[in-house]
Amino acid sequence: MEHRVRKILTSLIAILAATNMEAQQSTPKLVVCITVDQLRGDYIEYFYNTFGERGFKRLMNEGLVYSNIRFEFSDIDEASAFATLFTGSNPNFNGISGTNTYDFDKDREVSILNDPDYLGNYTKEHYSPRKLISSTIGDELKIASKGRSDVYSIAPNPESAIISAGHAANGAFWMDDYNGKWATTTYYKGLPWYVDRYNNGPESLSARLEQMAWTPSLPLDKFNAFPYVLDEIPFKYTFKENTNECFFNLKTSPFINKEVNRLALQFLEYGAFGTRSCPDMLAITYYAGNYRGNMNKEYTREIQDTYYQLDKDLEELLDKIDKKVGLNNTLIVFTGSGYYKSEEEYPEGMQLINGEFHPKRCVALLNMYLMALYGQHTNWVKGFYNNQIYLNRKAIEDAKLELITIQEKAAEFLREFSGVQFVATENVLRTGNWNEKTSQYLHGTHLSNRGDLIIELQPGWTINNDDPKAKIKVIRNNAVITPLVFMGNGLKPEHIYREVKATEVAPTVTHVLRIRPPNASLSLPLRELTIKK
Repeated sequence: MEHRVRKILTSLIAILAATNMEAQQSTPKLVVCITVDQLRGDYIEYFYNTFGERGFKRLMNEGLVYSNIRFEFSDIDEASAFATLFTGSNPNFNGISGTNTYDFDKDREVSILNDPDYLGNYTKEHYSPRKLISSTIGDELKIASKGRSDVYSIAPNPESAIISAGHAANGAFWMDDYNGKWATTTYYKGLPWYVDRYNNGPESLSARLEQMAWTPSLPLDKFNAFPYVLDEIPFKYTFKENTNECFFNLKTSPFINKEVNRLALQFLEYGAFGTRSCPDMLAITYYAGNYRGNMNKEYTREIQDTYYQLDKDLEELLDKIDKKVGLNNTLIVFTGSGYYKSEEEYPEGMQLINGEFHPKRCVALLNMYLMALYGQHTNWVKGFYNNQIYLNRKAIEDAKLELITIQEKAAEFLREFSGVQFVATENVLRTGNWNEKTSQYLHGTHLSNRGDLIIELQPGWTINNDDPKAKIKVIRNNAVITPLVFMGNGLKPEHIYREVKATEVAPTVTHVLRIRPPNASLSLPLRELTIKK
């Protein structure tokens, strides 16, 4: 009997030791977060027959695939999406409610990350992550490794680059709109030699620009996903350095993804990723929106070609990771930003616009109303931005008036405007008196830059900023299918046909890394990656 018990105990110890060894091996040496700005899952489906076997298809066939992620707020844009994905929290916790904010004192729009305290390298712009008030995946990796892990990001734009990198990263790089070089901010201390060489050497973008022309990559009859394309003329776009908006245009073409890959491959070749005692992280952002940001070009050969070429870029990146680090040693996290910029265009004679909302008139009338109530010695309204009214809080404080009372009075007045469906006050969101209707406003804004009143228009109404040079646009804000894929690191392929929250991505990645989730994250990791299979 004693011998039998000893034998059972010995077997249990061996099993536990083997399990522990397997668990130790399951921590990846490298995490690569691939985020595609304006990715559409339906487009992956529509264009699937044009893809090769080692790009999109490899992700979908070899990965743990969730059918869709959902953001818990409306008016998603690049910065708010990336902040949610990399902090595991909504804008009301991470501080990033949009890519831009409005400086009413200087009467101009500025990046949410604008920071005059830091200079730029290879750019005249000033940025830092200080407005991002939550930690990120990369920050927590740096904390856990006591700085030994390398964390870098590469993206077309500064907001996605800096937010995906976080506060403690070695570096964040984006393409400057004016010179086409890979830029960064002096906030980060890391500027690898191969980035300098890339910017200034014979392989720099400027040295290759004259030979770059975007033309269809497939015969025209292969671009058959949409029956709505009428123009049979093949497109052709060239990029000349001395032309207006040259690099901005290039950043909205498939060439930007190839430039991102060129730099990413430099990091994989020379950055020694996966060779340290602690895991490293590389965040990569691709672009899959319309050329030049034209929102009325959904049904085009250009967008089909963008996805076709992106498929090749994904293949190149995955193959390089497999060669340098090994996909079994790497956790790939692939997803999109949960929004797509588009607008409505109607055939002649068709009209679905129910009316126009004029923000300047609204501000003027509201200011006149508040003057009638509280005196004409000052302007009580600062302005309108991003569907929000900002009151002159300093004037209200100097007059010793109750801000809450004025917010309520203003809301009552605004509810009488034609086309206004709903008005929420900042006080309602701040004090927790919100409900299911207003929860999207709470999740999508932060008290540091939230307006005093948030306005929702009725369907079919559009905003007219009374700019004679600007075309009135009917912007679409439909839900976008956004797949989420985890691949590599020994994960078994599986399709999970359910929706997950965008805030669940970051705590899932940190769980696999065996570190704490970002400090504002309240979601649990996805169960499929917490159960050993």
